[in-house]
Formats: sequence, structure tokens, C-alpha cells
Amino acid sequence: MSAAFAIDLTDADTYPSRRTEAWKYSDLKRYLRAAPQPSGTAEVGPPGPFYDLGGEAIVFANGRAVGVTDFIASGERTLRLRYVSDAVGTGHTASARVSARAGAKLLLLETHEGAGSAYVAHNTLELDVAAGAEVTRVVLVEEPEDAISIAEAHVKVEAGGIYRQTIVTTGAKLQRIETRITHYAQGAQVQADGLYLLNGSRHADLTSVVRHVEHDGATSQLIKGVARDTARGVFQGKIVVERGADGTDARMGHHALIASERAEIDAKPELIIYADDVQCAHGNTVGTLDESALFYMQQRGIPAEEARALLTQAFLIEVIDRIEHEGAREVAREWLTARL
Repeated sequence: MSAAFAIDLTDADTYPSRRTEAWKYSDLKRYLRAAPQPSGTAEVGPPGPFYDLGGEAIVFANGRAVGVTDFIASGERTLRLRYVSDAVGTGHTASARVSARAGAKLLLLETHEGAGSAYVAHNTLELDVAAGAEVTRVVLVEEPEDAISIAEAHVKVEAGGIYRQTIVTTGAKLQRIETRITHYAQGAQVQADGLYLLNGSRHADLTSVVRHVEHDGATSQLIKGVARDTARGVFQGKIVVERGADGTDARMGHHALIASERAEIDAKPELIIYADDVQCAHGNTVGTLDESALFYMQQRGIPAEEARALLTQAFLIEVIDRIEHEGAREVAREWLTARL
């Protein structure tokens, strides 16, 4: 996972396959051999799940901007970024740019809202966190089971900045949510969390690369996932500590549950350290639901499916609880609970 793979939906030659190391678990070329026809116009429909938290909005419908595509935050602001897809068998691309000025406090509430079927979506976000700014990004992704989608975020965090991210997704036919963070450290803090809850034959790939390029920065990452039926969950996390980035404190954890015999979890956590005097650690576990806990709950009259849902929620909710903004945390909690 070195340089980002530049995908152009209009050019099938740019689609990565499993021969590309960073895409070996999410073979785009296997599912998409030719460039899709461009998607037509779409209605935005009802407001997204974060509507009640207010703020301003950037909205794309099948890749077409409904208003502005750039946003510059100063002071305390809330922005709802909505990528709306409503297409059948076609493809579309959308790009947004968001900047938080020095000292700003931005709540970025992002949704990928899919309807229709068999569409291909490629959404990108450029996000700059200036010195001393604070950005909290919460992402909810819900798409049809036969859709293909790629979402990329390229984040730059300047000295003293704070960036917190939580991604919650239910997957698609092939779904990849990629975050690339350049961490200019010097007191900057990054939290890059996420969870996936996958049923049927859905596939979700949470890939992240965090590059510490200056000293005294901190990164904390917690990813959790559940794969049921024949679903496939993928986590690829890489933290790179460059030369001169002494004093870095970086922690990464991925923990997943396989809830059926045919489900699959692929995990590849990596730490690459070129600096001295650092504190870095990563952990990875994949297991099944605690059968004794299931038995205990059923002995007390809780039906098996309800018991599984409660244990799954208890496992995943730790990621949601790390969202500091109360309103966003409650929306994410309700959204997740409704899908259990």
C-alpha cells in the first residue's frame, strides 16, 4: 500500500486486480471488466440520517453536485456530506473538498445512501485539518447488495490538529472505504475507527494508511467487524513512522467475529517504523460468538436470534462509544441497532 491506486471509472485499464498488492482482497477487475455507462440524473429524496443535527450540506446525486462542492470551516461548524446513488447498472463519480481553518471545530457527517441496483460509485474527499483545528468525521454507508462502490478520503492533519474518524458500513457486492492520512504530528492526534456488519454475500474493505512525517504525534485505531452467511470482511491498516518522527505513539487494533462457517475475514495490520524512540503496537483477533454466553441467555428465555443480536451489538458498540460528539454518537448507535 504505497502510492494510492488512481482509479478512473471511464477507463477499465485503471481498475486494480488482486495482482495489485493493496487490492488483493478486493479484486475490482473481477467484478468490473468494462467501464459502466454514465449514470443519469437522480432525485435526492428524503433527508439523510444526520438531518436533525442541522448544519450545512454538500450533496451529490449520482455524482452530480447539488450546489457547492467545496467547504471551508472556521469557528464551530457542522457539515453534512451526502453521496446519494440511485441508478441501475450505470456508474458515477463525485469529488468534494473540505478544509478546516486554524482553530476551527468541524463536525463532518458523511453518508453514502444507495438505491437502485448494480451501480458503480466512486466518491472522493480531500480533507485538510489546519494547525490547531479539530475535525470529527462520522460516516454511515448503506448500499444495495449488488452495488460496487469505492470511497476514498485523503486527509492532511497539520501540527496540533485533531482528527477523529468513525466509519460504519453494511457492505455491498464489492465495497472499499479507503482513508489515507498524512500526519504532520507535532502534537497532532488522529483517531481512525470503523466497523462493518455484513450479511448475505456482502463484501466490505476498510483500508487505511497513516503516515507520521513529523515528531510527537499520536494515532489510535480501533476497527471491529462481523461477517455472517457468505460475507467477507477486509481490514488493511498501515501506520508508517517516517525518519524524524520520533516520539510517535501509534496503536492499532482489529477485532472481528465470524458468525457462520462460510463467512471470511481477511486482516492485514502493518507497522513500518523508520524512527527511534517511538511507542507503537498493533493487534488482530478473529473469533466466534461466545457459545457459553449464548447458552446462558437462552436459558433465561431470550430467543437464539435475539441473543446473537445482543451479543453482536455488545461487541461492536465499543467503536460507536468512542465517538465524542453526543448527537452523532446517538444517530450512529440507532443506525447500527436498526441493522442488527
